[in-house]
Amino acid sequence: MLLYDYHPAPSPRRVRIFLAEKTLSVPIRAVDLAKREQLADDYRAKNPRCTVPMLELDDGSCLWDTLAICEYIESLQPSPPLFGRSALDHARVVMWYQRIELDGFLATADVFRNANPAFKDRALFGPLPTAQIPALIERSRPRVRQFYLDMDARLAASEYVAGDFFSLADIQLLCVVDFAMGWGRMPLPAECAALAAWHAKVGARPSASA
Repeated sequence: MLLYDYHPAPSPRRVRIFLAEKTLSVPIRAVDLAKREQLADDYRAKNPRCTVPMLELDDGSCLWDTLAICEYIESLQPSPPLFGRSALDHARVVMWYQRIELDGFLATADVFRNANPAFKDRALFGPLPTAQIPALIERSRPRVRQFYLDMDARLAASEYVAGDFFSLADIQLLCVVDFAMGWGRMPLPAECAALAAWHAKVGARPSASA
């Protein structure tokens, strides 16, 4: 297997943390998004979405969706279980993963990609040039704040995102919160004590530095 990665980006970080939790080592090839190497013909032939991460298998098959990559790795090495131990656990992990993607990651991406001059013609993921829409910045900031509040409420009631076990949903939330606080410059609200405590705990795991 070969993992295509851009280290500063939040999405491939999810896979790196997932692999670290599994104590798996996979060769990595850097794709420099700043130089737009993801748009090169050879990369586009393998991944028409022109995104990272991408996992290339030994038979040449390619997976370019983060959730799909993690589910594939989980099927190869189920221990430690990062989708839970039951079918219901698995469903809840995927449910929370998708909610964090839709409510948190995409809203943060709207803020970051529409505000950063480096993305003036790359406001959306994918191969097509897309103009920035400055109005989306202010529309999306309240969405991120509400996302923080929703996650705080969840973590006030649950030790981890999907239940009483650490999972891919926690990896997802860690990467999205770090993305929002860092690249998005949107700190946690002072009232989000449960989310802040969870963030400190999960961020201290050795895998978080992967």
